[in-house]
Amino acid sequence: MRKKSILALLLVTLAFNVACGKKDTKEDTSTTTETTSENNSESISQNSTESNNENTSNELLQFSEIKEGEEIAIIKTNYGDIKIRFFKDKAPKAVENFLTHAKEGYYDGLIFHRVIKDFMIQGGDPTGTGMGGESIYGEPFEDEINIPDLRHFNGAVSMANSGANTNGSQFFIVQSNSITDEDKEALKHFIENQEEEQNGIKVKDVYPVNVAEKYIEVGGTPWLDGKHTVFGQVYEGMDVVDEIANVAVDENDKPKEDVVIESITVEKYKK
Repeated sequence: MRKKSILALLLVTLAFNVACGKKDTKEDTSTTTETTSENNSESISQNSTESNNENTSNELLQFSEIKEGEEIAIIKTNYGDIKIRFFKDKAPKAVENFLTHAKEGYYDGLIFHRVIKDFMIQGGDPTGTGMGGESIYGEPFEDEINIPDLRHFNGAVSMANSGANTNGSQFFIVQSNSITDEDKEALKHFIENQEEEQNGIKVKDVYPVNVAEKYIEVGGTPWLDGKHTVFGQVYEGMDVVDEIANVAVDENDKPKEDVVIESITVEKYKK
């Protein structure tokens, strides 16, 4: 049944460490791999897990209050500033990778090379093609999946990849202000049936009430949970992300006029 499709997709991902590709409505085979229509899933590819799933907390860290002195980044673009907070305790390698690249100017002058309205904006590739970029570690690094602590809510900052454990320098920001009526129905079902099990895993361990309710409230891309490493959250500047998401793009989802990351400043948060 459709009401179980989100949960089924995530459980399969967690159990078998499968990296799925984008539901390709434009047959863009250069940036995607095929998925089944039943799952209706979409994934962010670099050419376009094994999970450490320990349910340490149900707190929605992405929407918790930012503390004085917390390390943040300001992405200055030709459309305005996007401010991001990070979750180093949950995704230490991804956060260190992004912050080190930012401090060293790696991202300066790069473009958001892939933009899909109501889905995400993607950047961090020096070649601007979606096929490049390296991590600070000299090789692709492993996924850091944290279920249910970090999720692909609207505004989440996550690593793009070309399969499990292939993280480099590319990242994306979720831009999805709502979810489909079908997914909303599924999430409401999960809220009302927290003890329901599938493959020995209870709904409450994957979609606790606060997570399901937050997806309904703010939107996002729940089908990406378990496939990509969420390591940050936009806390200011989603209007800029929305504006970027509305730019004209070509058949490969590349903006017709460059959307440029002019610089990224890393600093301590001050109230």
